[in-house]
Amino acid sequence: MASFDQAEGLRRMLEGSKPRVLTFLSALREEEKSEMLINLGASLARQGQQVLMVDGRSSQNSIGAWLDADIERTLLDVARQQRTMEDAIKVISAGLSVTMLSKYSLASTSLPAENARRLSRVFDVAVKRSDLVIVDAEIDVCDAFPLASLDDSDVVVQMSGSAISIKTAYGLIKRVNSRVGRRSYGILVSGATEKEARLVYANMAQVASRYLAVPLHFVGFVPEDDHMKKAAHLGRSVIDAFPLAGASLAFSRLAEQFSQVARSTFGLEKFPDLGARLEI
Repeated sequence: MASFDQAEGLRRMLEGSKPRVLTFLSALREEEKSEMLINLGASLARQGQQVLMVDGRSSQNSIGAWLDADIERTLLDVARQQRTMEDAIKVISAGLSVTMLSKYSLASTSLPAENARRLSRVFDVAVKRSDLVIVDAEIDVCDAFPLASLDDSDVVVQMSGSAISIKTAYGLIKRVNSRVGRRSYGILVSGATEKEARLVYANMAQVASRYLAVPLHFVGFVPEDDHMKKAAHLGRSVIDAFPLAGASLAFSRLAEQFSQVARSTFGLEKFPDLGARLEI
């Protein structure tokens, strides 16, 4: 509770500050992304953050499905005045909630302009209830996020060290960059040691800088760990079920660093413990 009070106090002190919105794209399988996001959200909540997880994909393996969110109670329903905000936001545990943007994927569904504006306003209201908002997102055929306001969020790309994942991650960055222009991106490497993750990041950063003039920032890594699957089978987060597992320690470090970013006016470029910057 003390951490939450401190975050609230800092937010009031910082002129123009607002809750941090983290939009996650993934170059891995859907279930790997959902598993990572849920464990990250649970770890953040354990550190005293008020975390809202937003399902922007509405698929069988997105975070809404994993957390059993009600597809008949979405933020779009709130925008249409068919539900209240309390109906649409499901409390998972202390400090952790989940909601869905829509019953169907907005990447494949074209909303009327007025509905899109109303949904954006409702999303902004939901965001203000939290310290951190984690958005499980994808881009559509026009390379757009589910909501236009996510263009201004902190974008994190999850990837592994495989050639296919690296190619996919670079393609995602290139597509978003071609639409919104030059901006920075966070890189989170899954299924790797810290040494392997930093090497993957360094190679990606060099390529992105050379061919796109886009700065990347190393957010962190999550090692390969069977405890994550065991925890998922138990319906629990790995940090709750196996607090001493390698993945649990990695999520704790990530949560601590994201919490610091949430309390600052800087973006991912000020992420703690980035190590030596590449001079490219």
